[in-house]
Amino acid sequence: QVHLVESGGGLVQAGGSLRLSCAASGGTFVSYAMGWFRQAPGKEREFVAAINWNGAKTTYTDSMKGRVTISRDNAKNTVYLQMNSLKPEDTAVYYCATDIRTPVWGSLRRRSDQYDYWGQGTQVTVSS
Repeated sequence: QVHLVESGGGLVQAGGSLRLSCAASGGTFVSYAMGWFRQAPGKEREFVAAINWNGAKTTYTDSMKGRVTISRDNAKNTVYLQMNSLKPEDTAVYYCATDIRTPVWGSLRRRSDQYDYWGQGTQVTVSS
């Protein structure tokens, strides 16, 4: 069982920045790929970014590429999402998730059903 807790959300003006954190406990964090997703009201949950076990591979959604960076600190069992140049359309609940099924040499996943454990989410609101 992996327990994930997100933090760092809040209210920010358009053009601002936020750094989200996701602290993991249980399981073997260092061997899991991690992902960030978001869900806006009335919309489906969508992929934002993913990172492999050692941080050497990352992938991003096109809508946020160049404005967002995913990273991880395996010593702290934590994954981060740095978001810059935020737009009102980035307003959503942001979730981190862990993929425990894909081996460390596998490809990064972008579908929510490919992730196994989820945090409770953190609200990000971007005002115009």
